[in-house]
Amino acid sequence: MSSSANDLTEKPGFNPFIDATGENHVAPDLWEPYLIRKEQIDDEIERLVNSPKPENGRRRSYFVHPLSQSPGRGLAAGITVSLDVLLPGESTSPIRHNSTQVNFCIQGSGHTFVNGQRFDFKQYDVWNHISFATYTHHNDTDDIQVRLTYSNAALLEKMHVHIVEEDPQHADIKVVTDVEDEDPRKQSPYGSFQLTKEGAWLMPYETLINPPSVESKNLHWPWEMVKENLDKLAALGKDYIGRRLYLLYNPMTGRTNGITPNFFATMTIRPPGIIDRPHRHVSAAINYYFKGSGYSIVEKKRYDWKAGDLMLSAPGWAIHNHASDEESVYELTVQDQPLNIIMESLLWQEALNKPAIILGQHSGFQTNRDNKV
Repeated sequence: MSSSANDLTEKPGFNPFIDATGENHVAPDLWEPYLIRKEQIDDEIERLVNSPKPENGRRRSYFVHPLSQSPGRGLAAGITVSLDVLLPGESTSPIRHNSTQVNFCIQGSGHTFVNGQRFDFKQYDVWNHISFATYTHHNDTDDIQVRLTYSNAALLEKMHVHIVEEDPQHADIKVVTDVEDEDPRKQSPYGSFQLTKEGAWLMPYETLINPPSVESKNLHWPWEMVKENLDKLAALGKDYIGRRLYLLYNPMTGRTNGITPNFFATMTIRPPGIIDRPHRHVSAAINYYFKGSGYSIVEKKRYDWKAGDLMLSAPGWAIHNHASDEESVYELTVQDQPLNIIMESLLWQEALNKPAIILGQHSGFQTNRDNKV
């Protein structure tokens, strides 16, 4: 068996083993919340506006937590958040990648093409980008366009599998659900079958590499329509123990309740003087507040925020709650809850005096609302 000079197994002193005999697991070192002020964001927007136009048209800065390390530096451990700016008349070059995105316009308007599909968006509109779909952004207005972009690029970069194609020349891949090839030579004569009475199965290679396809769509949630429904939740009253929000739901995510398979995105209204109950969850939460002011208590420390602030408000498994001041608060929250549900890792403690559960595996929680939907 041959080996190259760069083979890791030939490095002097290389040992593939770490002895963990009798070792007890150490509790995770929780990240601190991180609050980026509106003034800081405004200054960075101005810097991007005044910088030379890049060749690919993407004026972009990343929000990075001080504890984040390469590869995959993000605002949370597996979440990339970027600030994207387009001047009037500008467009970006085509790009595609195997990360998915949640896009949120915080200033101006414009349109985006994804897989040839056009989305015209305004301030506070939200839309998703599916994986490996070619897209471009355009500002056909007289105002500066500013977007926040959330993606799982940080996670894929940590896995060393974030694949990005600049100016792709290939056509976008379409989902095909019809059986096009019935060649019996390509089918296992045995198929999938149950092996044990408890429910263990065996599946052949032919099925392994051709799982059922589920169409993933690029979807758009206009703020005007979302707000109309969101404002109705303000009437629930102070006795309501739930959070007044709507999930921007993408049906293809099914039971994991996402806008993409990795993230959920929720729009929340907090009427004046509302204080949430403390709770915690493994998923990380990033909040952008675009109206009102208030504060968050995270691991017994208070963080005051206002409209235009962006905050890693709930690092994974940190005890936290939020409160509004004298006017209603509107916010977009992005969490990696769907990813944790599918991994069976979403430990959630809705009330600190009750046990935590694995959300998505165990029976979930209920509010005190009569009409449970």
